Amino acid sequence: MSLPDPEREAEAAAAIGFDLSACAQEPIHRLGMIQSHGTLLAVDAATGTVDTAALNTGRLLGMAAEELTGGPVTRVVSPEHWDEALGVGAQRDAASLVLPVSIDVAGGSRPFDVTAHRQGPLLVLEYEPRTVAAPHFAHFYQGVRRALTRLRSSMTTVECCQAAVHEIRALTGFERVVAYRFDGENGPGEVVAEEITEGHEPWLGLWFPASDIPSQARRLYRDNWIRVIADVDDVGVGLHSPFRTDPGLPLDLSNSVLRTVSGFHLEYLRNIGVKSSMSVSVLREGELWGLIACHGYAAVTIPPELRAACEFFGVAFSLQLAVIEEREQAEALTASRERLDGIISRVTSDLEDTLLADDDALGELLDADGAALCRGGRSTISGMSVPSALLESLRTRAAGPAPGTIWSTDRLSEEPDHTSDAAEDGPAGVMMVSLSPSGDFLAWFRRARPTVRQWAADPSRPLQVGPRGERLTPRGSSAVFRAVVHGQSLPWTPADRATAHELWRTLTGFVLRHEAELAALNEQLRVTNSDLDAFAHVAAHDLKEPLRGISNAAAFVIEDAAAELDPTTVRRLNTMRRLAGRMDDLLDSLLHFARLGRGGLHRTRVPLERVLGSALEVAGERLAEAHVRVIRDDLPEVYADENRLYEILVNLLVNAAKYAADRDDRTVEILVDTRRPPAGGPQEQVVVVRDNGIGIPSDRQDEVFELFRRLHGEGERGGGAGVGLAIVKRIVERHGGELWLDSEPGRGTAFFFTLGQGGG
Repeated sequence: MSLPDPEREAEAAAAIGFDLSACAQEPIHRLGMIQSHGTLLAVDAATGTVDTAALNTGRLLGMAAEELTGGPVTRVVSPEHWDEALGVGAQRDAASLVLPVSIDVAGGSRPFDVTAHRQGPLLVLEYEPRTVAAPHFAHFYQGVRRALTRLRSSMTTVECCQAAVHEIRALTGFERVVAYRFDGENGPGEVVAEEITEGHEPWLGLWFPASDIPSQARRLYRDNWIRVIADVDDVGVGLHSPFRTDPGLPLDLSNSVLRTVSGFHLEYLRNIGVKSSMSVSVLREGELWGLIACHGYAAVTIPPELRAACEFFGVAFSLQLAVIEEREQAEALTASRERLDGIISRVTSDLEDTLLADDDALGELLDADGAALCRGGRSTISGMSVPSALLESLRTRAAGPAPGTIWSTDRLSEEPDHTSDAAEDGPAGVMMVSLSPSGDFLAWFRRARPTVRQWAADPSRPLQVGPRGERLTPRGSSAVFRAVVHGQSLPWTPADRATAHELWRTLTGFVLRHEAELAALNEQLRVTNSDLDAFAHVAAHDLKEPLRGISNAAAFVIEDAAAELDPTTVRRLNTMRRLAGRMDDLLDSLLHFARLGRGGLHRTRVPLERVLGSALEVAGERLAEAHVRVIRDDLPEVYADENRLYEILVNLLVNAAKYAADRDDRTVEILVDTRRPPAGGPQEQVVVVRDNGIGIPSDRQDEVFELFRRLHGEGERGGGAGVGLAIVKRIVERHGGELWLDSEPGRGTAFFFTLGQGGG
């Protein structure tokens, strides 16, 4: 059968081929266009001068882009609204702000919603005409409240997704709303829930190729909760930027609500009959889990209030998914507790033989086909054959992260370090927990499990040319492709990861910590105590007395023969006294530093607020002299030695006074936060002392905790022995905690410390 002319031309175009990587590499955040139902200004935040203007400002704002650029923004926004926008813009990590404004256009007042957000040195203002009938956010309150109630009642991920698409459709009126879950960071996506109007094809259960949403688009979805396309046939509006230093580089519109989208994506939407769309991102631990995708079959403009309601709902939906996942992990841990206890109960010092016994209980713990323990260069495997090259690759991977870090994949063949000579019946999926910085690890393996998937497009040909030359073909249930996925194992679930981490934690407490750390700590303590004893004796009896004698002798000479001495000799004798006194102070500091490592700690639950008050009785005068204002948060109790904690706070507060910057608003803030220490492990309660002083250069930050290390010369910044931060570090380490800092010259320094088990 001969093809009609248009189809023949399309087939010819298909034969030439089209590079799909062009879509994946397109800089979609710098397309230099916005959607035409609104307009945009990018303004220098420091001067208020318009840097960039959309080419439709004349139609919407009454002033052409050529007239606006280079002039003050206050011609199209009141000074009060500009100041309000700057207030949010100054907080570079803050969310965007929406301002209702009115502008005189063609002799009449025209209302707008202006969305403001910061983009580097620029403040981007996006104007959207407001209709008289536009509802206030309170209009959506009941709908959002009902939606959140349905989410909270969901018991499974699928139930939660189904509730979400139902409520989003009720809020927005879109004809199709689907929950779309990604299979891995850059994998394909599956429709797990759907709400559609009558007469439309269902997509529930269909998979869509990963190329539908390339990596740079996923990054923007991760960074922006919501994305709206009002009309896929909108030709868009260009930007006028005559004053940009690099006119060839368009304005970064990553966070713009009006940013136009890739022509590839618009073509894709047209081919599936969509006229307008909205996407709400779903995040899990800061990464993109999936999307709530909304499709409309008529052009529609979503007002800021409705966008805000949907964005709020997306945040709540993401949190509810996290709650469900954590509950499932807890239930899985409870279900596996008996098996975990059985494994731990038989563990002895011979970890390899007892952990990987002949009954393969370790593999069964995670429904795995095999397991391996690699420790100290020795590898023990059970359940299945594992290539030595794979074990070596895992050992290299385990050497990087902190102990307890879990890495997993259900498609080992796609890893860059995978060896192609692996056996066909060998591992296709791996879950590994790192045991030590040297590369020891515990791992589970699963064989490949072929899986049938229903695709909305042929996964082997995600790109085709249709009769009108479209590069992305329509897809839907009427064109389902059934394909078997080979080379992948069953996926590792969050519950699997939680069980693996719990086993690691228990093993560390019972065996690994006892075996690896105890010997090293005992030897370290023996050497340290010996050195401190010798040092204390020498410092107390052999150094301090001669120094005092030198100082006294110089004083006597000055007193008895002052009239007979010339000024130079007197000056030199006074210098001798001063240096001897300084040496005496240094020895006192050393003695105190040594005693910190010898005396026992008396830890109790103490109110941090009370300890801070005592510390301010000493450091407060120094802070007042330096005009440093103290800011304190609501401070909880901590588990610590109260006297030693007092010393920590005194040293850090005096430090804030000593290194205050030359500015009017000098502050030091004391608060408690929850963070993960740099050494790794779970999040802990952290005490923070943050000032806005002179800061510390990055190349010298490690030096400040060294004994007698001062970053300024003698007499500068109040002098000092250079031992205060070394004492702080010693006390924190005695508590079993960790001390670190974050500093930038000219912006101040924040000291963070934990206090070990049970403490802050």
